[in-house]
Amino acid sequence: MEISIIKIGNSRGFRLSKSILDRYNISDKVELILEKGQIVLRPVNKPRKGWDEAFSKMHQNGDDQLQIDDVFEDESQKDWR
Repeated sequence: MEISIIKIGNSRGFRLSKSILDRYNISDKVELILEKGQIVLRPVNKPRKGWDEAFSKMHQNGDDQLQIDDVFEDESQKDWR
């Protein structure tokens, strides 16, 4: 696909169509990678996306309990100060 470079203030850039943005799930940012004489744009994924909902569901199901105690029998919280 060929696109034009346009003037943006003192810089130059290009526009991506809505169909490209939607197809590749690009919202606010892309990662720009320079490799082997090419410029690659990659959508920035959000690895923690949806964690709030998942943690809320865990709490509702009671699955957010500690597997081991914070303080073992032979120590106290004073040891951590």
